[in-house]
Amino acid sequence: MAKHNGIGTPNGKVAGQELTFGELVHDWNQVDAVTPVAQKPIQLFDETLRDGLHSPSVIDPPLEKKLELLDLMDELGIGHADVGLPGAGARQRSDVLAIARHLKHNNRTLRPAVACRTVVSDIAPAAELQQQAGMPIEVYAFIGSSPIRQLAEGWDVDHLLATSEAAIAFCVKEKLPVVFVTEDTTRSHPATLDRLFRHAVELGADALCLCDTVGWATPDGVDQLLRWTRSLLRGLDAEKVRVEWHGHNDRGLALANTLQALRSGADRVHGCALGIGERVGNTPMDLLLLNLKLLGLYPHDLTQLVRYVRTASAACGVPIPRNYPLSGDDAFRTATGVHASAIIKAEALGDRWLADSVYSGVPASWFGKEQVIEIGPMSGLSNVNYWLKRRGYAPDEALAKALLQRAKEGNRTLSEDEVLQLIEAEGKRGAAATRA
Repeated sequence: MAKHNGIGTPNGKVAGQELTFGELVHDWNQVDAVTPVAQKPIQLFDETLRDGLHSPSVIDPPLEKKLELLDLMDELGIGHADVGLPGAGARQRSDVLAIARHLKHNNRTLRPAVACRTVVSDIAPAAELQQQAGMPIEVYAFIGSSPIRQLAEGWDVDHLLATSEAAIAFCVKEKLPVVFVTEDTTRSHPATLDRLFRHAVELGADALCLCDTVGWATPDGVDQLLRWTRSLLRGLDAEKVRVEWHGHNDRGLALANTLQALRSGADRVHGCALGIGERVGNTPMDLLLLNLKLLGLYPHDLTQLVRYVRTASAACGVPIPRNYPLSGDDAFRTATGVHASAIIKAEALGDRWLADSVYSGVPASWFGKEQVIEIGPMSGLSNVNYWLKRRGYAPDEALAKALLQRAKEGNRTLSEDEVLQLIEAEGKRGAAATRA
C-alpha cells in the first residue's frame, strides 16, 4: 500500500515496490513553474450569495438555505463571504442581519461582508447592521473606473475621487472595515488607478479589490496589473493594504486568471459555487479549491466540497452539467474498456491512490467520491465482470459475454436497471434452454 505525502501523492511502497511520485508521474506543471504564493495563507472570498445571485437565471435562496451554504463554506475553510446588498431593500438587510447573527452565535470563523456602491446612503444600512449584529461587517465599496464606463455614466476622474472619498471616510468614521473596489479595473488606465488607489489608501481603506468585471483579462494581463498595484503600494509604504482579485468568466479564463492572481501576489481571491453570476459567471470557487488542493496549497479537508456544490445548485436552481469537474455525474465514471481495465488492474494492486490516478488527474477519494465503471458499447469484458462482482454476482463467463454483446448492440451506456433486466432475461433464457 502506498503512503502519501502532504498533497496525497505516493511516497512509499506501491504494489510492493519503493516508488516516489516522481517515478510514477512526470509533472510538467512543476517544470520551471512559478507556483502560487505559499508563504502566507491563501484567503478566499465567496461571492455565491451576492454576485452569484446577479445571474438572471438563478433563484435567490430562502434564508435557511443561505445559512446551510454558509456553514459549508466555513467547513471548507473559506474565510470570508459576501452576504448581500443592504442598500437593495428590506429583505436583503434582514437576511444580512440574520446571517451575521447566525455566524456569531455558532462561533463560525467565516466573516461576513456586503457590497455597496460608493454612495453613503448605500453604506449607512451596513453601519446599522454592524451595530445590530455586534460583529464587524466588511464593506466592499465599488465604483466603475474604466474610460468606457466613465463615458457611459458621464463621470470624470474628479467625480470618482469625490464619491470614493465620501464613501471611504464614512466607513472609517463608522468603524466599518472597507475594501475599495474598482469595477472594470482590467480595462482602466493606470493614471486613473494611480489617483484612485493613492486616495483610497490615504483615506484609510483596508484593501483594494481589482476587478475583471467583464471577463476581459488574460493571465498575462492579470500578472501585469497585480505587479503594477504591488509596486504602487510599495512606493506608498502601504504594503499592509490587502490586494484582492475578482474575476469573471466571459473568455473562459476566470479560473486560470485567479490562479495567476495568486502567483502575482493577490492576498484574497473571489469565487462563486459553480461559477454562477452575471452573464457567464465568476471564478468557480469549487474548482479553485480543487486546484489549490492539487497544488498542495490548501490544507483543509475538502470531502464536503461536492456537497457544497450540490447545495448551491439546489438552492439557486442551477443544474450541474454531467461533465462538470468533480461534482458532475460523469466526473469519475467510465464505460470505456481500456480505461476501465487500467483502473481495475490498479485496484487489484491494493492502492487507492493508484486506482484514483491512473485515468484521472483528480483523485476521487480526496473529495469523498470514487471511480465508477459502467457497461456500454465501448466496454470490454473487464467492465462487465467488475460490474457484476461489485454487485455480488458470482463469476459467470457466459453471462458476462451475453451482457457485453447486448451492450455493443446499443448506442449508449446502460443504466443499472437496464443491466439488471438483461441479467434477468439471460437467466430466463438459460432456464428455458435447460428445460428444453
